[in-house]
Amino acid sequence: MTDSATNPVPAPPTGWARIARRIRVPLGFLFAIFYFYVAHPTWASIAAGLALAAPGVLIRAAASGHIHKNEQLTTSGPYAYTRNPLYLGSFIIALGFAVASRSLWIAAVMVVMLLAIYLPVILSEEDFLRQRFNEFEDYARNVPRLFPKLRGGRHNVAFSWNLYLKHREYNALLGTLGMMAALAVKLLFADRY
Repeated sequence: MTDSATNPVPAPPTGWARIARRIRVPLGFLFAIFYFYVAHPTWASIAAGLALAAPGVLIRAAASGHIHKNEQLTTSGPYAYTRNPLYLGSFIIALGFAVASRSLWIAAVMVVMLLAIYLPVILSEEDFLRQRFNEFEDYARNVPRLFPKLRGGRHNVAFSWNLYLKHREYNALLGTLGMMAALAVKLLFADRY
């Protein structure tokens, strides 16, 4: 842990990273509308998409029960395997949504959003952590940015339900279930007409 009083507050991101950070949530809502309109699900694709998205929801939940945002460098739980388990979980959920939609357009837009929006945000957040926490460089040398290492993680800190609730990570579960339910309703009405 690093005492935040000993480290100055890092400068906020600039340029495209700043814009990407600000537009990612509103863009996500616009994408949800596009997604629902373009998706052509089947019962099998919804089931497969939900099965693929479930581990992403679990990874996000586990990560949120460990992170103390801006207070300390989190290196336990999923953070012992990847520096960005929340984004990894989101990408796995997105893969599930892409499979459920059965649309190459959706998959293509997701890849563009990953490269244009989320990659700059990840890099910006890492710059923030590098400035804020002296131990980040050592952590970055030992833990991959996104794709997890499968061995050697430390589990010295227990999962905290209070952190999970504080970060409102249940919204990832509710959002995933809500979108899959919306696809099911779309499919039901498509079958009737």
